[in-house]
Amino acid sequence: QVQLVESGGGLVQAGNSLRLSCAASGRTSSNYAMGWFRQAPGKEREFVAGISSSGGFINYADSVKGRFTVYRDNAKNTVYLQMNSLKPEDTAVYYCAAGASIFEVKSGPGYWGQGTQVTVSS
Repeated sequence: QVQLVESGGGLVQAGNSLRLSCAASGRTSSNYAMGWFRQAPGKEREFVAGISSSGGFINYADSVKGRFTVYRDNAKNTVYLQMNSLKPEDTAVYYCAAGASIFEVKSGPGYWGQGTQVTVSS
C-alpha cells in the first residue's frame, strides 16, 4: 500500500504561481512512478504530468507544457508540481497518483491522494 497526501492548493490570481506537494508513504514509495491529475467542475479527470521513479522520464499534458514542472525528491518521498503563469482554466481539484510506471499512472494508477483545490481568479 502507498498513501498519498497532497498539499499546497489555494486561491491565486491569474499569472501567479503555486507549488503542490504530494507526500508518499508506505511500501517503497520511491520505486513508484508518480503523476498529477486534475478535475474541474463538470469535467472528467485529466492527466497533467507524470514522472518516473528515478525522475529521468517526465511527461506533460499539452495544456500545461512550458508552465508546469513536475519533480521529485526521493529522499523525502515527495513529488512536487510547480505551476507558473496560472490561468483561470487551471482551476480544479488536483490529485496525486502513483503507479508502477508512467504508462500505468496515465492509464490507471493504483493509488490516489485525496486531492487539493486550486482556484485561479481572473
